[in-house]
Amino acid sequence: MPEHIVPPKIYLVICGILLVLTFVTWGVALIDLGPWNIVVALSIAFCKATLVALFFMHVRYSPRRTQLVVVAGIFWLGIMILLTMSDYLTRPWLTS
Repeated sequence: MPEHIVPPKIYLVICGILLVLTFVTWGVALIDLGPWNIVVALSIAFCKATLVALFFMHVRYSPRRTQLVVVAGIFWLGIMILLTMSDYLTRPWLTS
């Protein structure tokens, strides 16, 4: 199976984007957005994790089966978060 060669320029661009997103995370942490702080922080973290997985872990250039495994893992994580939040939000002594 031929291996895909990624030019170093792509890695440098992605590294630059990750550094910018890190500074954006730091800047947003200094601003009080109320309940939206966690949403913004997790959105930026999701973008950074996606870039790392796609380019540094070579998921973008992997076979479809590998991409399916990654998507299934993200789907399973979503199920676990949903179940955890449904348990947390139904406890009356925590929500009052």
